[in-house]
Amino acid sequence: MERYEAIGAIETFGLVFVLEAADAMCKAANVELLGYENVASGYISVLVRGDVSACQAAVEAGVQAVNEMGAEVYSSVVIPSPHGDLGKIVSRYALENLLPKQEEVI
Repeated sequence: MERYEAIGAIETFGLVFVLEAADAMCKAANVELLGYENVASGYISVLVRGDVSACQAAVEAGVQAVNEMGAEVYSSVVIPSPHGDLGKIVSRYALENLLPKQEEVI
């Protein structure tokens, strides 16, 4: 696994709110959108990576964006210097693994 300086994540209820969170996160700091996962019963998590301060700023901005829409953030976290084995989880939610391969698109 590629070593990230930090990973940030937000979990909220509903696609609209997680899209708003992801947009705010990517605009607020120099982070890369890693992916998302529809966790269960409408809860969706979105993950970003970057340096620690960027992930902290991104998560704060995402939480604020969701709260301003009148929704609640179920959970949020910034993991500085994540262990390399977290790549097994992160790669499962990576955007390139969630989107169909180009040859599969008709």
